[in-house]
Amino acid sequence: MIKTKIAKILVPLDGSKTSFNGLDTAVFLARQCGAIITGLHVVSIYPQHLGALLTPLKAKLIKDAEKFMEQAKIQSAQHGIVFRHKIIYGDPTSGIIDFIKQNKFDLVVIGSRGMGGMKEAFLGSVSNVIVHKSHVPVLVVK
Repeated sequence: MIKTKIAKILVPLDGSKTSFNGLDTAVFLARQCGAIITGLHVVSIYPQHLGALLTPLKAKLIKDAEKFMEQAKIQSAQHGIVFRHKIIYGDPTSGIIDFIKQNKFDLVVIGSRGMGGMKEAFLGSVSNVIVHKSHVPVLVVK
């Protein structure tokens, strides 16, 4: 039997209840394995020519992300789990896939549905793309 140690778990977070359900599952697994958790949030990039108009929106998105990342850190610490976080910019699916590759995670735990419900109905969910493109195991949590 091949045994793989899970030492690094990635949890993409968007502030939704489902993404925090993923965090709960990751915390449980991290406790069993002695793993650390990295929370990742991807802020979507908007067209450059609208930059001045969107600066207040971008600032709010970052502030909101920092707020729920702090909440995730506290939630993890209450269970004795080390939680690191990263906020990046770009397309959520490619941003997550690139981050997985660059940081050599052992497992990705992702919520089945995030904040973009209507968009997901037409384009497919971020979790679906991650399942199909990730080179490491992905656990999808409802």
